[in-house]
Amino acid sequence: MKKQVAIIGGGVSGLASGLKLLEAGFAVTLFARELPPNTTSDVAAAFWYPDGAEPAARVRQWAMVSRAEFLRLTAVPHSGVSLKPAIDLFAKPIAPPDWLDMMEAWEAVSYPPNLYGYRTIVPAIDTPTYMPYLLNQFQSKGGQIVQRQVANLAELAAQFALVVNCTGVWAGELVGDTAVTPIRGQIIRASKPAGLPDEIVHLDAEVYSTYIVPRRSDVILGGSKHRGSWELTPDPELAEDIWRRCLALQPALKDAEILEHRVGLRPGRTEVRLELETLANGKAIIHNYGHGSIGHTLAWGCAAEVVALAKNSR
Repeated sequence: MKKQVAIIGGGVSGLASGLKLLEAGFAVTLFARELPPNTTSDVAAAFWYPDGAEPAARVRQWAMVSRAEFLRLTAVPHSGVSLKPAIDLFAKPIAPPDWLDMMEAWEAVSYPPNLYGYRTIVPAIDTPTYMPYLLNQFQSKGGQIVQRQVANLAELAAQFALVVNCTGVWAGELVGDTAVTPIRGQIIRASKPAGLPDEIVHLDAEVYSTYIVPRRSDVILGGSKHRGSWELTPDPELAEDIWRRCLALQPALKDAEILEHRVGLRPGRTEVRLELETLANGKAIIHNYGHGSIGHTLAWGCAAEVVALAKNSR
């Protein structure tokens, strides 16, 4: 009989882990309070960006595994994954970020009005297409879904041979991990004006990130990173600030129409927690959470490690 695995969490980490476990021969049931299109992963302006989480060495490794999977998915119809130019910007010239060593090619650029950075080609993830695609793939490969909140890991562990905890920012409450904190991100979804270049622009800063991410039928404008805030209602003043910052980077946005304001709570943590825990009753839990703002970037690499841990668990 196939080993019975329960996954908690319907975002990108849970779905990627579930798919890889199914492919490895496990029987998987996914428990989730929310499913696409209502997860934090659906709000994300998702593009491959292997920076912003620790530990750096493991993050780079997970990101490379994910990148290979994304490159494969660019050839899969209706996956929502494509390749786009991406410009990583800074207020003053700096040495190339070390993650650029992972790329086949990149170039230094200047960007109006007075910014500097580096351009490379990265996988871009159109979440309105990609997240339903993952959900459909999970179900078509035999994965089962139970839509309900799980409040007790031990209770679920009594019913399954293995539990995989992919609960994101809610892992703190579920397992009592005080290192987990929400990093509130607010975005604008706007129409894509005809004159907007089909390239990702990203300017990072301590208390906010400004980014413009064109997608198939719209453009995502961001953003913010307010640690410790659980507020899910969009802030009108912040929305105006995001609009001003993005317009300053790309004047073509003046012709865009604002379609929607959304908020997501990223799972912040000092380090990603990806490890096997054995409970007092001998049952195994694999924790896979704390990916910060780069959950999409790390999902496939972390899923591969989840499978390795699952195979080694009793």
